[in-house]
Amino acid sequence: MLNLFGVLFDGLAYGTLLFLISVGLSITLGLMRFINLAHGVFAMTGGYLLVILMAHAGIGFVAALPIVFCVTALASLVLEHTLYRPVYKRTPLDQVLITVGIVFIAIASANFAFGPGQQPVQLPAALKGQLDAFGLELSRYRLFLMAVGAAITLALVFGLERTRMGAMIRASVDNRRTAQSMGIRVDRVFQITFAIGSGLAGLGGALGVNVLGLDPYFSLKYLVYFLLVVVVGGPGSVIGTLLAALLLGVADTAGKYYVPQLGAFVIYAAMIVLLLLFPHGLLGRRYAR
Repeated sequence: MLNLFGVLFDGLAYGTLLFLISVGLSITLGLMRFINLAHGVFAMTGGYLLVILMAHAGIGFVAALPIVFCVTALASLVLEHTLYRPVYKRTPLDQVLITVGIVFIAIASANFAFGPGQQPVQLPAALKGQLDAFGLELSRYRLFLMAVGAAITLALVFGLERTRMGAMIRASVDNRRTAQSMGIRVDRVFQITFAIGSGLAGLGGALGVNVLGLDPYFSLKYLVYFLLVVVVGGPGSVIGTLLAALLLGVADTAGKYYVPQLGAFVIYAAMIVLLLLFPHGLLGRRYAR
């Protein structure tokens, strides 16, 4: 029973990381139906930024996290303006090709700048070790991850449901043409949303260095996982993305613990079952154009 709770705890922490990285991709797909297969590049960028800030700028782990978020968000605006915007109205194949190209450029650049090896990050003493709770040895760092995930989920839900910006995002998602006719600058709304989602991906990548690892192939290695979370949760749904990330995180962790010989088969089996039960995602719905 203790092993079961331990696996559940690790799976929830892993799912929290998947959520932090994937939620931006989910909102991007829900808002503009733009197929951004390079979303993992922002997560990888966040991880390398954390390494640089800690190793060369002498900034502590916790203090570096907001810097990673802001820098990644600003960098994504440059990429959105120069490369993404011209293909918004192009075919899905064009969008796939340009974003896959960005992935391979990022891999080559990271390999050249940092080498092919894993990048270590030194955690602060307060986040190291285990915490004894009801006979379970829980990782302090994974508890920290879950707390960050919970805080960001609350902030996103509040922002989407209780703010003017959230109302404009929801209006743009429901019907872009009607939103434009009411004076909403949908392109500007998308830019801001894209930057926030990319910043969250960078933050998730930084937080995930000690769990997922960090090497030049990060954005390609975990691309399928991010897509699985978005598809299962339903594009555009924050809560759906969270539920999907937690379910798939637990399924993947349990599969690797109890049936390691099956590898990643368990998470794909879980995806198939969930999509058969919820064809449009856990909380997904059809969006008007």
